[in-house]
Amino acid sequence: MQNEPDLFHSYKEYMPFAWMIGLSFWGGVASYVRKIKEGHIRFSFAELVGELFISGFVGVLTFLLCQSAQFNSLLTAAMVGISGHMGSRAIFIIEKLVEAKLARVMTNDKPN
Repeated sequence: MQNEPDLFHSYKEYMPFAWMIGLSFWGGVASYVRKIKEGHIRFSFAELVGELFISGFVGVLTFLLCQSAQFNSLLTAAMVGISGHMGSRAIFIIEKLVEAKLARVMTNDKPN
């Protein structure tokens, strides 16, 4: 029928997020495997899940920041994968960038 709504329309809006979460998870798994191979840690399912949550979170943050800066999709995907691999280190870098930006905004907004 012509008047039926597209059932997949709402899903299409979220596909970039799904791809970016997948890329960031992939980066997190690569980082975790590297740590195991280098002998820094032993395999733990709980730690792997924790690594995936951190990687997914930082990947979404990176995706949103890249979208805000209007980066092209290939650069965004690369940055998401790298930040997913970095995990919490990427969160600390983003945190420092936000702190610096807020400090500049707060300094410029002071009344005379």
